[in-house]
Amino acid sequence: MTEPCDLSAVEARRLIGTKQLAPSELLASCIGRIESVDHAVNAMVARDFDRARATARQADDAVMRGDVLGPLHGLPIGIKDLEETGGLVTTHGSPIFRDYIPAEDERIVADARKAGAIVIGKTNTPEFGAGANTRNAVYGATGNPFDPSKSCAGSSGGSAVALATGMAPLCTGSDTGGSLRNPAAFCGIVGFRPTPGLVPSDKRGIGWTPLPVLGPMARTVGDTALLLGSIASSDVRDPLAFPFGEAFYPPPRVDLSRLRAAFTPDFGFAPTERIVAAAFAEKTATFRGAFHVADDATPDCSGTDEVFEVLRAVIFLSAHLDKTRKRPNDVGPNVRANVEEGLRYTAEDAARAMTEQTTIYRRWQAFFQRYDVIITPSITISPRSWRELYPAEIDGVATRTYFHWLALAYAVTVVGHPAISLPVGRDATGMPFGLQIVGPRGGDALVLSVAAELEAMLDSRPIPDIAALKAAGPIGAMPGFLGFD
Repeated sequence: MTEPCDLSAVEARRLIGTKQLAPSELLASCIGRIESVDHAVNAMVARDFDRARATARQADDAVMRGDVLGPLHGLPIGIKDLEETGGLVTTHGSPIFRDYIPAEDERIVADARKAGAIVIGKTNTPEFGAGANTRNAVYGATGNPFDPSKSCAGSSGGSAVALATGMAPLCTGSDTGGSLRNPAAFCGIVGFRPTPGLVPSDKRGIGWTPLPVLGPMARTVGDTALLLGSIASSDVRDPLAFPFGEAFYPPPRVDLSRLRAAFTPDFGFAPTERIVAAAFAEKTATFRGAFHVADDATPDCSGTDEVFEVLRAVIFLSAHLDKTRKRPNDVGPNVRANVEEGLRYTAEDAARAMTEQTTIYRRWQAFFQRYDVIITPSITISPRSWRELYPAEIDGVATRTYFHWLALAYAVTVVGHPAISLPVGRDATGMPFGLQIVGPRGGDALVLSVAAELEAMLDSRPIPDIAALKAAGPIGAMPGFLGFD
């Protein structure tokens, strides 16, 4: 029998609306799952159970009164620990913020609550989101739900693990170098990077950069679209935010046989591991014929590594230079590396990177005159041990930077296109495998629609062994659990 916490968000919301499932019952099931498995994976690191129970009782009453209910009414939600939650500790994975309790919610959290979601807790993240390996010196490491000794990726790793294990039906995340998509791929769930500005951010330090975005994570495409519809809006505090006229839930049906798809394992430059390339070829062979055109092709991504390295470093300088100077012992190696790299660049380097970014963007627009979507692996490697701070080599070849292994994701970040990671079974090691579906500029609804069609066709989301996680030892007992490196 399906436990309430394992229901899709869409189904749980339907049952709540028809008075067949009480919000308090769903919350109790999610809390029960957290308490039974989180010792093994360490995903839900700050818990707001008492306030959540009080909110759920109010949600119960609203249902029984016949009130108009919001689209997320009664659905528990996990909030990434980079996103500020009023009255609940928000550490950013840093000892500097170990005891920081914001006075109010930031916009994405406030919008989720306004739509009826119930914040159940905060999900783990690497320090300030750096490194895509979810471990820090405040809460420690988060383990992969399919093997807690392995990485869940990041930086929205806690959210991905919470979703995969049934701790919450919805979670928030953010993405610069793939932080919504990478952990989704490693944990067998869905992560969606929207067009910059679609989900407004009132906290972004450099308001005009399109690299960092906020977005939804869930177990299915429909659930992801449901959350997106509640957090997409316009906000004058975000200079990239814009009014939009599309409805994202439910994703509109699309006829794949009318679409032109380009397939590439590496965008022509990403260091894709052989096992990932093999899984990509195997998985895509089962559905390539569903498209009108299914070519092996890629946009010209020349210069993407250099552009991302410079522009990412500028963002880190803006956000963290002061911290590294005033509290160097409380800043981890990944953040320090980015700040030190940023200090080596000149204004000429930044100007060159921004100019090249525009050139790459225009090459992508020409490519999308010939194709409707691009399909790639979501991430370059199969999950490895979380003790490895970052992959120093892939198939025996040294990586350029500590984030080079995220190249399949940041190729899309640089040009600002929407993309989703869709779970499609497992790779040869038995770990989850994700496909990245990239749409045209502003094509968020199309990306969701294509992903929904493929999800229905393939029906291959892997499910972790909850019984094994319940019986597993605590991840906190593993060597190297707590710390930066």
